[in-house]
Amino acid sequence: MAKIGVFVCHCGENIAAKVDCTKLTAAMESHPGVSIATEYKYFCSDPGQESIKKAIVEQGLTGVIVAACSPRMHEATFRKACAAAGLNPYLCEIANIREQCSWVHSDGDEATEKAIEITRSLVEKVKRNNELQPILVPVTKRALVIGGGIAGIQAALDIANAGGEVVLVEREASLGGHMAQLSETFPTLDCSQCIMTPRMVEAAQHPNIRLLTYAEVEKVEGFIGNFHVRVKMKARYVDMYACTGCGDCIQKCPQKKISAEFDCGLANRPAIYTPFAQAVPNKPVIDRQHCTYFKNGKCKVCQKVCQTNAINFDMEDEYLDLEIGAIVVATGFQIQNTSLYGEYGYGRYPDVVTGLQFERLASASGPTGGRIARPSDGKEPETVVFIQCAGSRDPSKGVSYCSKICCMYTAKHAMLYAHKNHHGTSRVFYMDIRAAGKGYDEFTRRAIEEDGAGYIRGRVSKLWEENGKLMVRGVDTLLGRPVEVPADMVVLATAMVPQPDAKEFAKTLGIGCDEYGFFNEAHMKLRPVETATAGIFLAGACQSPKDIPDSVAQASAAASKVLALFSREKLEREPIIAMNNEATCSGCWGCVLACPYNAIEKKDITDRAGNLIRRVASVNPGLCQGCGTCVTFCRSNSIDLAGFTEKQIFAEVMGL
Repeated sequence: MAKIGVFVCHCGENIAAKVDCTKLTAAMESHPGVSIATEYKYFCSDPGQESIKKAIVEQGLTGVIVAACSPRMHEATFRKACAAAGLNPYLCEIANIREQCSWVHSDGDEATEKAIEITRSLVEKVKRNNELQPILVPVTKRALVIGGGIAGIQAALDIANAGGEVVLVEREASLGGHMAQLSETFPTLDCSQCIMTPRMVEAAQHPNIRLLTYAEVEKVEGFIGNFHVRVKMKARYVDMYACTGCGDCIQKCPQKKISAEFDCGLANRPAIYTPFAQAVPNKPVIDRQHCTYFKNGKCKVCQKVCQTNAINFDMEDEYLDLEIGAIVVATGFQIQNTSLYGEYGYGRYPDVVTGLQFERLASASGPTGGRIARPSDGKEPETVVFIQCAGSRDPSKGVSYCSKICCMYTAKHAMLYAHKNHHGTSRVFYMDIRAAGKGYDEFTRRAIEEDGAGYIRGRVSKLWEENGKLMVRGVDTLLGRPVEVPADMVVLATAMVPQPDAKEFAKTLGIGCDEYGFFNEAHMKLRPVETATAGIFLAGACQSPKDIPDSVAQASAAASKVLALFSREKLEREPIIAMNNEATCSGCWGCVLACPYNAIEKKDITDRAGNLIRRVASVNPGLCQGCGTCVTFCRSNSIDLAGFTEKQIFAEVMGL
C-alpha cells in the first residue's frame, strides 16, 4: 500500500503569493495514498530537508512529492535528502507549482486549483515509480580544450597543473587569440604581450598538454567521460619537427603584400608566415590561397632556401581520433561586421578604424611600432574621436545587448593616445559609462580627469570628410544641442559578436546557442560554466561578452569542474534511459534511425549452438540520454523509458 508524503513549499512569496498553500495541503491530505501533507516556507533549506527526512523515517513513506519550483532547480537536492533517509531517490518527484503555476497566473483561486491538479497528478505517478539505480560508466581522464586564447590557455594550464592530461586545439597557426593583439590591458595598463606570451610558452611546453595548432574539431560523439573526438590537422606545408624557425623562407617569399589578419589589415605579410613575432609555436605556415606555387605551379623559393628541408608542398590534411573525458569550449568572439556602419564611414574613409585596429596601432609590436598614426598618410592625429556602442545596444544592427568591455577599452584608448601624443585632443561619444568592475570606475575617471578625455553623452548621427578632416556630427544630450567635432581619426568601439561558425559548431558539440549565437550555459546562476550536455563546459567570450578577468575566472571554474569529474574512477549517470523488451521487439529498426545519440544497436539473438535466431534492438546505457524519441517510433511498443513508463504517464494524466 502506497504511503506518500506531500511537502508544499512556499518558496518565500514566489509560490505563496499566488497559491493558497494551506488549501493545497488540505486537499492533498485527503487524497488516496497520501500519509502526510505539510507546508513550509523553504523546504530547500536545511530545516526543510530535515523535516522531509524525519517524515520518511517516522511515517515509513514509500514515495515523496515536493510541490515547489522547477525540477531543474532542486530535484537533485530533494532526491539526496530522500536517499539520506533510506528512500530510493527516484521515488521522489517534484510538482512544479512555481514556474508552471504561481508565476504564470494572476488569479489566486485558479492558481491554487491548478497547483492541486499538478500535485495530485504527480502523486498518482509516484505510486507507480520503481526503484532505479544509477548507471556507472568509466571516465577517460583526458580533457579537450577548444580554443587557444587566454580562456583556453588558462583552463588547459589549470587542468594540467593538477595532473590532468589535456589536448589543446587552436584553429589558428598560433596560440594567443585576441588578447595577443592588444597593446595594454585595463585597468592596470599591463603590457598584454608581457602577460600573454609566458602563458603561451608555458602551455606549449607543459608535459601534460598536447598542443594542436592549425587544427579544428570535426566531430564529437559519445557522452560525459567517454567522448570520441575527431580533429582535423590542416596542412601547414611545413614540417614542424624539421623547421628551426629561422625565418629565411619568410624573408625570401616573393609574395609580400597579403593583408595581415593579426594586424587587422593595417600591415602586409608574405604567403609563408607566422602570425606575429612572438607566435607559439614559432613555426611558419603556408597560405595556400595566396602562395605562388599553389596558384601557378612555379616558385618554391621557400623550399629552395630552407636548409632543413622542412617545406613539403605535398603535405595533406590529417585526422586524429581522440578519446576524451571532458571538453572545455573557449572559442572566443569576433567583432561585428564593420560594413554595417555606413553612417560612420568605415571602409569609405581610411582614418575611420575599429578599436582592434587602434590596439594594433598603439602596440609596440604593431605595424607602426606603437606610434599612433593615421592609416591614410602616417601622420599623428591631433584630434581623435571615439564612438562607443558602434553596433552594441542597437537592435537595428542585430545586437541589442551591451558588449560590456567597450566603455573600458575606449577609456584605455583615450589614455594611451594622451600618453603618446601630449598635445592631442580626444573626444568620446557615449550613451552610458558602464564601468562595473574592481578599479574600473576609477580608471574611467582617470581618463577624464588626468588624461583630458572629453566625454560627450550622445550618439553620432553622421560622419563626412571636409577639407582633409573627418567631421563628426552628434548631439550632446546633457546640454541639449547638436555638436560637430573635426577629427583626424575616428575609432569605433565595435560590438562583440559570436564566431561566425558558432551555431554550426554548437551542432557538432551538441550544445545550445542563444538568439545571437553565443553558447548557452545550463543555468545562468547555478551552473554558469556547464552546458546542457554533461561533460562539456564553457569558458570565456564564447558564452557572452567578457573582459579578461572574467574570462580567466570562468576558465578556472571550468577547469575545476573537469578536475572534479576526473577525481572519480567511475561516473554515476541518471538511470533515466530507454529499455527495450527483446521478447517483443520486431527488429524494424525505427528506433535505430530515430535515435539522435546513436545509442541503439542491433543485437544478435542466438541459440545454444550459436546459430542466429533473430536480431533485436539493444540500448547502450552509456550513450542513451533519455530523450524518449525511440519510444515514439517503436511499432511493437517494446521500448519504454525508465522513470517515464507508459503506465506512469497514463496515471499522471488520469490524476488530473
